[in-house]
Amino acid sequence: MQNSTSIYDNPDHELLRDQVARFIAREVEPHADAWEENGMVPRDVLKRMGQAGLLGLMFEGAYGGGDADALTNLVFAEALSQSTYAGFIITVLVHTDMAGPHLHHAGNEEQKARYLEKVTAGEMICAVGITEPGAGSDVAGIRTTAKKDGNEWVLNGTKMFITNGVHADVYFVAAKTGTARHDVTMFIVEKGTPGFTVGRALKKTGWLSSDTAELIFDNVRIPEGNMLGEQGKGFYSVMKNFQTERIALAAMAVGHCQRAIELTLDYVRQREAFGGKLWDKQAIRQRLSMADAKTRAARAFMYHCAWRVTQGHDIVQDVSMLKALTGELVNEVVQTCQQFHGGMGYIRETAIERLWRDARVLAIGGGATEVMLEEVAKRY
Repeated sequence: MQNSTSIYDNPDHELLRDQVARFIAREVEPHADAWEENGMVPRDVLKRMGQAGLLGLMFEGAYGGGDADALTNLVFAEALSQSTYAGFIITVLVHTDMAGPHLHHAGNEEQKARYLEKVTAGEMICAVGITEPGAGSDVAGIRTTAKKDGNEWVLNGTKMFITNGVHADVYFVAAKTGTARHDVTMFIVEKGTPGFTVGRALKKTGWLSSDTAELIFDNVRIPEGNMLGEQGKGFYSVMKNFQTERIALAAMAVGHCQRAIELTLDYVRQREAFGGKLWDKQAIRQRLSMADAKTRAARAFMYHCAWRVTQGHDIVQDVSMLKALTGELVNEVVQTCQQFHGGMGYIRETAIERLWRDARVLAIGGGATEVMLEEVAKRY
């Protein structure tokens, strides 16, 4: 496989890749089959990531973060995505790139002092509550409400498909605070708040080591100080954070492609059939070569998107393209690689079968391909 160094890299990036690779090899790959069975990543594993400084690269140094830029954060996400357990990957990336940034960007000093250092240390795991039974990519269509009552907000509604939803400690929740379509506000809700419950843990096709839940808010009262950011501006906060989220999901997709190709190259060079190695078959060599070419092209575009973030550019169209492209590509590449494993590619506990199951949602979650392409088209 190719050397991963690019024009966007620096020596610190290589050190970060090596650090994450060592952590995955030591703490994840030998143990994660049990996590798949249990439906969650153990809390002590996440704490060890926090102790290693890996759970707050983008956050402020004053709260234990790394003050890193978008390129460094992408290096982390791509390195993490070399694991063959996407449930572990998404547990971490929701915490670092999808939920945590709401506090990082919109939290006031009091809120950050209360939560952010613990989030960065892995002592407090976070989730973000946006998706509902009737509203996914259509954020403005949410029905959860928050109404002011004296010095409190009262939340009512239901959230669905919430990653880290069962075991998180703190949730950043979107709710309607007015009648206008985009009148959405973000709130901080702690586990154990009266009226806030996990309706049920959801059984998924993939991401088995990630806990996913339905959340129920039944007259949940929270202090007015738990409003995150400005009232009525939550829709725009969500849209801003979607760009970080979608780059992270693209990194997952590219990482899955890379690992699937590596696993398959090893397999076809060893597997004997029809009097020779599978690698001797021209069709297999060429299809794997094309899969790798597409993966490298997508990776280059991904790094360019992250570089554009560091330059302060408007990247909504680019990132929407990236999310659509990589969400489809990962399914194409991983299925091709699974095909070349033959019957073994359909056996549980093999890495390629797990990657195949886990890849499917990357064309759905975080912005379905069709929604992403509409975001691209409306900006021409």
